[in-house]
Amino acid sequence: MFAVIRTGGKQYKVTNGDTIAVEKLDGAQGDKVEIGDILMIDQKLASALKGAKVMAEIVRQFRDDKVTIFKKRRRHNYRRKKGHRQYLTEIKITDITA
Repeated sequence: MFAVIRTGGKQYKVTNGDTIAVEKLDGAQGDKVEIGDILMIDQKLASALKGAKVMAEIVRQFRDDKVTIFKKRRRHNYRRKKGHRQYLTEIKITDITA
């Protein structure tokens, strides 16, 4: 059984036992999380399935690799360099119920 969930503005196709990294969720390591925004379960739209839910467990909180942003305009001595590290949460899908 698989489900398509939406969290952090992105969609993920998950099954039981999958481990995925999503944008930061509140909670500590070992906490249980219920993903409420379910789009589809096994080729059936979630709007047709009342009470569908996906349960997950937080494995760890971490930060992604650095992304470097560099801007330059030639012949104007204009250079700007910035970096960004996104906060992520690694979750393990424990249960999908339709």
